[in-house]
Amino acid sequence: TPRGTRRADAARDHVWMHFARHSGLYEGHDVPIIVRGDGARIWDDQGRQYLDGLAGLFVVQVGHGRAELAEVAARQAAQLAYFPLWSYTHPPAIDLAERLAGYAPGDINRVFFTTGGGEAVETAWKLAKQYWKLVGKPTKHKVISRAVAYHGTPHGALSITGIPAAKQAFEPLVPGGIKVPNTNFYRAPDHVRDDGKAFGRWAADRIEEAIQFEGPDTVAAVFVEPVQNSGGCIPPPEGYFERVRDICDKYDVLLVSDEVICAFGRIGSMFACDDFGYVPDIITCAKGMTSGYAPIGAMIASDRLFEPFAKGTTTFPHGFTFGGHPVASAVAMANLDIFEREGLNDHVRENAGSFRATLEKLLDLPIVGDVRGAGYFYGIELVKDKATRQTLDADESERLVRGFLSHALFEAGLYCRADDRGDPVVQLSPPLICGQAEFDEMEQILRDVLTEAWTKL
Repeated sequence: TPRGTRRADAARDHVWMHFARHSGLYEGHDVPIIVRGDGARIWDDQGRQYLDGLAGLFVVQVGHGRAELAEVAARQAAQLAYFPLWSYTHPPAIDLAERLAGYAPGDINRVFFTTGGGEAVETAWKLAKQYWKLVGKPTKHKVISRAVAYHGTPHGALSITGIPAAKQAFEPLVPGGIKVPNTNFYRAPDHVRDDGKAFGRWAADRIEEAIQFEGPDTVAAVFVEPVQNSGGCIPPPEGYFERVRDICDKYDVLLVSDEVICAFGRIGSMFACDDFGYVPDIITCAKGMTSGYAPIGAMIASDRLFEPFAKGTTTFPHGFTFGGHPVASAVAMANLDIFEREGLNDHVRENAGSFRATLEKLLDLPIVGDVRGAGYFYGIELVKDKATRQTLDADESERLVRGFLSHALFEAGLYCRADDRGDPVVQLSPPLICGQAEFDEMEQILRDVLTEAWTKL
């Protein structure tokens, strides 16, 4: 460091890492320090190279090391480094808002900038609450979301999140978060286990059931990811979103498509709701908008939701100091230029089938129960008995997922995520520039490490 301290020691003493156990740092283990990235590769401070199988954190769509994005950031900082959007605006925010509205389906035209995804989700719930008050339905304040779904860490977003362990330390949370089953077909109830469309109808009907139980006059919105992240890249069954849209329309409930991970080519289209054929009332997004070269997020709302704010003295009393930051907005524009110039959305669509087929080779391993996902976003669910689909118990998951897999995959040269917030899974979400060579490399590393993991189970 500038003070002459070994960086691993300074990290141990001063960096409070996110969602991380720190005890190992006091037992002689150094935290991995990543110093460089290029394309789909990253390097640590010891010179070791890894395949970035998670695009950082579902973020680096165009790959690492894009000098042109750094140059755009420098030019914008020299011209206008900062100005807020509090009753003012600036050209990068205007241009980006227009572009995002152009990508979004239907009349989703109003862009409220944040600095990240959790803030976008928080913004969407606050808008839903205020909107219903403004149109004379003040009791509509609750939100429905799905079991094991992750929607962010701010208090409101955490109430929407469906992971009990992520919430317990911060209770009491914002009231009004209602949970329904997710769409994990591998864990479907017996009576619909062999019929994906019937399962989709069953899962969607649980949303209607929750609305009826809570009272339609109390429910403001339904929050869903196009492909649910937590629980292991859970895609929607056929007909699911069509039914959810119909339910929301029937009971006058807003449909929020949380695309913080799924937007910007992760599934294929700029917005994944297009990949699954539904038009929400609100889209939340972040991560891939800049491919991580600067922090930004957005809530994009329909013209209908903006209409009460377009007259009189009505305002949305909400905002963020760095929302729509001029440097981040300029970087986002340049990042999206790369998407269009290099045809990354088509690249994902053309190669997604090969990615799936390569990962499905792992189904011959006894520990692999399911391979699921869409686009460049896949989860591999781990089991201890394929015939019965028996999952790992808490002790086995602790020992295998946290105690072995995460470290072993990294040591083998693959940065990805081994996650046990639902049933244990390994998640893959590589940069969108990847192709068959990277798919094969991921499969081989996973095969070797999962084969060893089975012997430890």
